[in-house]
Amino acid sequence: MITKDTIIADIIKINPNAAQILMSFGMGCIGCPSAQMESLEQACEIHGLNLEEVLAKLNEK
Repeated sequence: MITKDTIIADIIKINPNAAQILMSFGMGCIGCPSAQMESLEQACEIHGLNLEEVLAKLNEK
């Protein structure tokens, strides 16, 4: 389960569709160095995204 504290790089490992999902929300820098240490919560804050909406999409089955 992906949480607000999960690091972006780990999210991509957990969910094979995560890169596409994150990019659909406008997070185009998923491969940048920040992705190695930035949590989903931090990334959503920086990009002005609704954390709960992103989490719901990432955790869909």
